[in-house]
Amino acid sequence: MTDETADGPGYAIAEDGSFTAPLTLAYPYSRTVGPTYGTFLTGLAAGTVKATVSADGTVFVPPAEFHAVTGEALTNWVDVASEGEVVSWSWEATPGDAQPFNRPFAWVLVKLDGADTSMLHALDVTDPAEVTTGMRVRVRFAPDAEPGIEAIACFEPVTTGGAS
Repeated sequence: MTDETADGPGYAIAEDGSFTAPLTLAYPYSRTVGPTYGTFLTGLAAGTVKATVSADGTVFVPPAEFHAVTGEALTNWVDVASEGEVVSWSWEATPGDAQPFNRPFAWVLVKLDGADTSMLHALDVTDPAEVTTGMRVRVRFAPDAEPGIEAIACFEPVTTGGAS
């Protein structure tokens, strides 16, 4: 059974009672990022991944403004590698309009070399068989990028013995 409303596609209830409905998630606004994320995003535009470091030596990428456990303000910075390891991943079979690719790809959590935390971004692969937890990946920086997360075009697999 399907219910179509005058406002557009409606919901669907399958024979087994499961329910599906369309969902559009959007953030149609701009915001300022402040000094912590500003430093991180400006670094990305310059081709550098910057991280904050706590007194106990924990390296945060993306940077944290405060330590979640101690409340310590994190004002010390280091550069970390633009290469790392996939910690977890998910397959995006039907990307939406605002996705990084207009074809299927993987979302990956990557722990960059030198970091203790992971960051989420897209991985440029075309089949889920190309992704594994533990695989090596590197940042592909966007050419002539402005400061912003879009300065990372995506991650790409690292192959042994040369170019990927």
